[in-house]
Amino acid sequence: MAGQPPPTTPHHVAELIHEYDTITEEDIEEIKKALEGGRMAEAASKIMENLEALDKVPLDIAVTGESGSGKSSFVNAIRGLGDEDDGAAPTGVVETTIVPTAYPHPKHSHVTVWDLPGIGTPNFQSSTYLEQVNFSHYDFFILIASERFKSNHAQLAHEIQKLGKRFYFVRSKVDVDLEAAKKRRPRAYSEELVLGEIRDNCQQCLRNEGINSPQVFLLSSWELTKYDFMALEDTLENELPEHKRHAFLLALPNISLEVLQRKKEAFQKQIWKWAIISCGVAAVPIPGLSVACDVTILMKSLSKYRQSFGLDDESLKKLAKQVAKPVEDIKAVIKSPLAKEISRDVVLKLLTKAGAGGLMVVEYFAYTVPILGSLVAGGISFGTTYCMLRNSLNEVSEDAQRVLIKALESHVGKGS
Repeated sequence: MAGQPPPTTPHHVAELIHEYDTITEEDIEEIKKALEGGRMAEAASKIMENLEALDKVPLDIAVTGESGSGKSSFVNAIRGLGDEDDGAAPTGVVETTIVPTAYPHPKHSHVTVWDLPGIGTPNFQSSTYLEQVNFSHYDFFILIASERFKSNHAQLAHEIQKLGKRFYFVRSKVDVDLEAAKKRRPRAYSEELVLGEIRDNCQQCLRNEGINSPQVFLLSSWELTKYDFMALEDTLENELPEHKRHAFLLALPNISLEVLQRKKEAFQKQIWKWAIISCGVAAVPIPGLSVACDVTILMKSLSKYRQSFGLDDESLKKLAKQVAKPVEDIKAVIKSPLAKEISRDVVLKLLTKAGAGGLMVVEYFAYTVPILGSLVAGGISFGTTYCMLRNSLNEVSEDAQRVLIKALESHVGKGS
């Protein structure tokens, strides 16, 4: 064995409890139900069904507003695409959307952003709009305005509310307003004051149309990292049902360290499930270790990490193009071998490396979750797999942070 695990003291247990996600009562009930058949393989199969169902949860986001408000650019931006990328919604100075048009996420096909026709056009009046665009199909609505919110927006919001769905007001193109204000009043210019004026004006317009306590998010589709995008993301994450929230979070573009951290936390909550699945099906023994797991399943979960954090070749090339920097410079900050290759040999090496900590993980779960502890106490397979996934997730998320920082440095340097 590659070394002995350190002794487990109360201090070590406290560290583990802080590091690992706490298993909820709902999770424990799930384990109990999965073990009704008394066989590990059956438990693994039922948990796999749970994870696969979570990955296939459909999320349909409707984006609407008046013609020329920047709907299509927002549809592209929230999917991590530029207006000229393959699969992007067409944009223009005139209304380019004449029927509800679906734009699947390029990496998460179960997440779809719908570009709806502009409200207030001759063919789409607010009174009949929802029926025309198949209202019931969408999980929530983004109502976009590029200037002030008008009666069309308010009427549509009232109709959406009547039918029991959520809507969010987005004021787009604030970067254009800021630039204009800076040119008009260069000496007195204050970005904070201008943004405050825009927000107050939007809220007042909506109040005048009968919307109580309206919340308006100020955005620029060209600079999602600025202004209110994270506030919008927070609101959606808090208000969406749990299963929809997971789909929304993983589909977000990797535009900030905060988004990357939240994705990491979402994956952390699944590690124990992958460990049970991996150790409960086809055995792949590793010489020198008491480990049996399914390497193919582990390769699948590691591939999800790499793709979701944007470390696959396609994502890195796209990012390098966006910031006008050689892709080699972006890749130079990556340290984890998982960003380069996810193969059977790589996974076996990672499992071997993680073996020393496997027993401590088993002892932790036996200490905090007896039902799971008794399940894996017969060996260190579960603990070793858990350690490998935890360590790999940490490495990949740290690489994603380094890549983002490098890209943002490049972007700042280019514009200075």
